[in-house]
Amino acid sequence: MERTKQQVETRSAAETQALAAALAAEMPPGTVLCLHGDLGAGKTCFVQGLAKALGVRRPVGSPTFTLINEYRGTKPLAHIDLYRIRGAGDAFGLGLEDYLFHHGGIVAIEWAERVAELLPEGCWHVRMEPGAEGEESRRVTVERPAREFLSD
Repeated sequence: MERTKQQVETRSAAETQALAAALAAEMPPGTVLCLHGDLGAGKTCFVQGLAKALGVRRPVGSPTFTLINEYRGTKPLAHIDLYRIRGAGDAFGLGLEDYLFHHGGIVAIEWAERVAELLPEGCWHVRMEPGAEGEESRRVTVERPAREFLSD
């Protein structure tokens, strides 16, 4: 599958959320979005921008202890945090496969690399790292299926 890659530097949480909102407009239903980055990298901040763009009105926080939060908006959003998961076996107990293959909205997964072998081929990947513009800046790399494959 052909993929495209773009890198953006955001200088604040608001810019990170605005980037997520812009990308949300391009995500078809069923998109699985894998979020990568260290603790505090801005993954939940990114999901907050995504949720706002999808019309979610509830506050969005990290599901570190609940593991999965679901939100209603113009498209349903499932926010999954696999930080406490040891691997694919634990993830199956959560019903992760239903989210990966049968969810009609957007599925955003923090720490997705912990279940890499389960992820569908057409996932979007967002990598977040500290940026060069100060404490709140982030270097965000977005890798996604090439546009011609998005209509499949």
